[in-house]
Amino acid sequence: MAKTKKETADKKTESKVESIRSWKLTKQQKFVLGCLLILFSIALLVAFISFYVNGQWQTDQSAVNSLGNREEVVQNWLGKFGAYLADLIVYRGFGIASFIFVRLFFLTGLFLSLELSTKKLKNTWFWDLFAMIVVSILFGFFATSAPELGGTIGYELNLFLQDYIGKTGTLLTLLFGLIVYLIFKIKVSPEKIQSYFDSTKKEFNSELESIKPAQQPQQPESAYNLEEFAIEEEDPELDNIHLKTVDSQFEINKEALKPTISHSSEIDLNPVLKPVQMNINPVTVTTPVHTEEFVIEKAEEEDIIEENLASRLVADFGLFDPTLDLSNYKFPTIDLLKEYSTGGITINQEELEENKNKIVDTLRNYKIEIAQIKATVGPSVTLYEIVPEAGIRISKIKSLEDDIALSLSALGIRIIAPIPGKGTIGIEVPNKNPTMVSMKSVIGAAKFQEAEMELPIALGKTISNETFVVDLAKMPHLLMAGATGQGKSVGLNAVLTSLLYKKHPAEVKFVLVDPKKVELTLFNKIERHYLAKLPDTEDAIITDNAKVVNTLNSLCTEMDNRYSLLKDAMVRNIKEYNDKFKARKLNPEAGHRFLPYIVLVVDEFADLIMTAGKEVEIPIARLAQLARAIGIHLIIATQRPSVNVITGLIKANFPARIAFRVTSKIDSRTILDTQGADQLIGRGDLLYTNGNDVVRVQCAFIDTPEVEKITDFIGGQKAYATAYLLPEFIGEESGINLDIDISERDTLFREAAEIIVNAQQGSASLLQRKLKLGYNRAGRLIDQLEAAGIVGPFEGSKARSVNILDLSALDQFFNNEQN
Repeated sequence: MAKTKKETADKKTESKVESIRSWKLTKQQKFVLGCLLILFSIALLVAFISFYVNGQWQTDQSAVNSLGNREEVVQNWLGKFGAYLADLIVYRGFGIASFIFVRLFFLTGLFLSLELSTKKLKNTWFWDLFAMIVVSILFGFFATSAPELGGTIGYELNLFLQDYIGKTGTLLTLLFGLIVYLIFKIKVSPEKIQSYFDSTKKEFNSELESIKPAQQPQQPESAYNLEEFAIEEEDPELDNIHLKTVDSQFEINKEALKPTISHSSEIDLNPVLKPVQMNINPVTVTTPVHTEEFVIEKAEEEDIIEENLASRLVADFGLFDPTLDLSNYKFPTIDLLKEYSTGGITINQEELEENKNKIVDTLRNYKIEIAQIKATVGPSVTLYEIVPEAGIRISKIKSLEDDIALSLSALGIRIIAPIPGKGTIGIEVPNKNPTMVSMKSVIGAAKFQEAEMELPIALGKTISNETFVVDLAKMPHLLMAGATGQGKSVGLNAVLTSLLYKKHPAEVKFVLVDPKKVELTLFNKIERHYLAKLPDTEDAIITDNAKVVNTLNSLCTEMDNRYSLLKDAMVRNIKEYNDKFKARKLNPEAGHRFLPYIVLVVDEFADLIMTAGKEVEIPIARLAQLARAIGIHLIIATQRPSVNVITGLIKANFPARIAFRVTSKIDSRTILDTQGADQLIGRGDLLYTNGNDVVRVQCAFIDTPEVEKITDFIGGQKAYATAYLLPEFIGEESGINLDIDISERDTLFREAAEIIVNAQQGSASLLQRKLKLGYNRAGRLIDQLEAAGIVGPFEGSKARSVNILDLSALDQFFNNEQN
């Protein structure tokens, strides 16, 4: 009985296996699955293209790491799902070779929906996957600076191959893979190559043969043949060959010829040619009775100037120099800065050995062996790079962060697993005696002095004790956050000081917003050199939150005006525009001018959001989205990195972030989209990211007396008449009481009216240029012209409309007023 039960059980199991093997999709199921795969391939194509077009590896990384957060905004055309697919398959997968997946899924769906044989499909899958791996490693080998092309798999496989067979062996392996693919997939063989060259040679020879007869003289036809034949009849030695030629070409009736003639000289050819039937249309020449007069009038040639006028101006006067107004301006000297440490970084050998032994012992307690360990000493942090033994999981070391911190008795350690671009794991341990990084050592570094950047900023020094210099123009905007007292204000001073040491007052202007009223007040001394402000305002540094909204909207107006100038100059960015203006290719009479960079600095952004809210966030978002090309850059600092202050709209447009020490991992993720800022040690210790790697930097320290010395040095020199004036912004609700009393009109009222009517454009800047007036008087003239009805009302960034068409109508207007 037991045996019978066992046999029945075995039979049931075999029947189930056979039923699973024999199970097939129905026709409807194949069609539905095929359509699904085709649509999925199209979705993959959209997601992959968007990944490279929108630069997802920089913009959408935070959204990929937090898919559950509905407030995250992604740039991928397929939304968060597309961002996740592109990150998984392209960035963490095969890179640009992942596009082969689109072809594979599309062909699979096509085969299923059309019910084609899948034998060929299996072969296609095998060779396409083979090509995908080879192409991924190929991009990982050649495009090392762009890992998104080869993907993580290509990058890691390339490193793996190079570790064992070197670069030359890796290249030979890739070449062998290409040869295998060409031979087995594309069916390339020596015979095919030889036959291809043979066929090409035959085609070339046949073309030569077809060309040769065309080059030989052909027998003349039509009337030209008659003429030639008439010449030949005078020859007494005409033979039968000529006669046959005549027969064949002119269809002569052979019966008309006498067969008894023995000599060709006896033939009288004139009678024979008369009955010849030729399909030749006779050419009739008619003499015109009357010829109409035909006169060709030659237009006068225009004068040609051999030399370009812009080149002549440059040759005569040289390139335009925007610094001529302050040609005697002297940059602040490095001696104004204080040197806090002279001996450089002090290396404590005993401390390094002790920390190394504690790290090794702690890892051994958890059965993690280390093959190699190396220490890099920085100003405030030492980086220990370890190479674990084969088979050790990185996540296991990452989870021991608190245990290692406990064994080292450190304030806070940070584990980087793995270090980007290296096959090591980093453990950052604070030094017991940190070295202060002075602003003098950073400004005096050759890396900063020789930096060929538009807006170079020296932030401090990295763990490897290298001066860290970045370009604000490439960021293009910077977001700084951190807890109170961790170094944000010192960081802002370091940024401003870097620009003061590198840029002339004609090249950069600052718009400073300081709600605290005490942090940036020292820069009041350089108001007429470097600062920008609204017209009719006393202080250039904005401390009243109510005035911030008008300033931000004024910057938006300035942005729109600059884009109009770029459009007229047919250039794409401020650098091309200024280069064209310096080359004297733009006419100042048409409103063109040299455009300085404008840097907006907000010291406490959270306070503005609390008081103004959307009125501040909307213009800042506009500037962050559009102002990069016209040279307006934003630096925003806040001590409260919460999501209601640093919103998704703000984060999306501020790829460059600086995080000082914060109190929680949540704040760290809000700023950097990753943890680590909560493990910093404070006192200027920061993490910098620009959408890719996170770099730890010790911010340079600059004290208040140093800033005061610099501003005194600059403020004591010759300056401009006023600060850089931003365009006036008039809100919708702020009405202007226009004067209508004719007796109170300006003496230049009529002249201003004529200029406006001639130009058919009402703007205060036009009157400033033409009449050489200040902004306030030009604005009053515009108000009087509006009150008189000559120009229309204010329309934001657009020029006012002109209600009078020409000067005659203007004269009639004034005559009517006098009457």
